[in-house]
Amino acid sequence: MSFSDLIEQLRQSPIREVTAPASWTQGRALFGGLVAGLLYEAMRLEVDAERLVRSFSISFVGPVAAEEPLRVEARVLRQGRSVTQVQAHGLQGDQVMAAALASFGAGRDSKLRMMPVPAPEVKAPEECESAPFIPELSPAFAQHFELRWAIGDYPYTGVDHRAMGGWMRFRESPETIGDAHLIGLVDAWPPAVLPLLTERAPSSTLTWTLDFIHPLPSIRGDDWLLYRAVVDHVRDGYNQAHAHVWNRDGDLIALSRQTVVVFD
Repeated sequence: MSFSDLIEQLRQSPIREVTAPASWTQGRALFGGLVAGLLYEAMRLEVDAERLVRSFSISFVGPVAAEEPLRVEARVLRQGRSVTQVQAHGLQGDQVMAAALASFGAGRDSKLRMMPVPAPEVKAPEECESAPFIPELSPAFAQHFELRWAIGDYPYTGVDHRAMGGWMRFRESPETIGDAHLIGLVDAWPPAVLPLLTERAPSSTLTWTLDFIHPLPSIRGDDWLLYRAVVDHVRDGYNQAHAHVWNRDGDLIALSRQTVVVFD
C-alpha cells in the first residue's frame, strides 16, 4: 500500500482506524513519518479548509506495531477568530502511542515581511547519487522513497561536520503532494547525527515539530524537494537538529526541528 492509500484509508474509516503493512516499518515500529501523517490528516479533517496548517508537533510515546489497527482520535481544543488548535492521539488498544498538536490559521494583514532563508547551491537531483535500498539492511519503509544525497555524508561514515541532506520524493508518485505527504517526505531522511557514528546504532525520534511556510507553492507528485538538516547539539544520548525544506525553484516550504535519541 502506498502512503496515499493509507491516508485515504483513514479518511474513509468512520472510526479513523488504519492498519499498515510491514513494508512501512522502521525496525520494530511503523515509520514515524507515516504515523505523523495519519495523525495530521485526522486533525485536518476537523478544521475548515481555509485555515492552513501553520505548525505541527508530535511526540512518539511508544512503538506503533505494523499489521495492527491504529486508531486516531482528534479533537478541536479551541477555535478562535484566526487560529484553530487541534489535538490528536494515536492508539493501539487503549494505549496512547503518539500524541500531536497542530495550529491551523487564516492569513492576516501585516506590515511585516522578510525574505525567507535561501536554498543552498547544490547539484541537481539528476547529478546526485541515489541512496540505495538494501533489503535486510535498509529500514523497510525506505523502499517507498527516493533520496539523492547532495549535502554531507551517509550515516555511519564517521564524519565530523553538522550538515546533511539532498533531494527527496516518493518512488510511487501521488497525484499531488498534500500536507500529510510532506510530513512523510521530511521524515524519510535519517537523523542528521548518524553520519557522526562509525558503527550502526538504533535511533528514535522523541519529539518533532514541523512548521509550514505559506503560501505553499503547488507541488506535483513527482517533484523533487530539497532537504538540509544541521545538528545543533549532541550529548547524553540525545541530539537536537533543525532542517529546512525548499522546492526546486528555491521556495522555502517548511522548517523542521527534532530531538532524537541514539542508543550507541
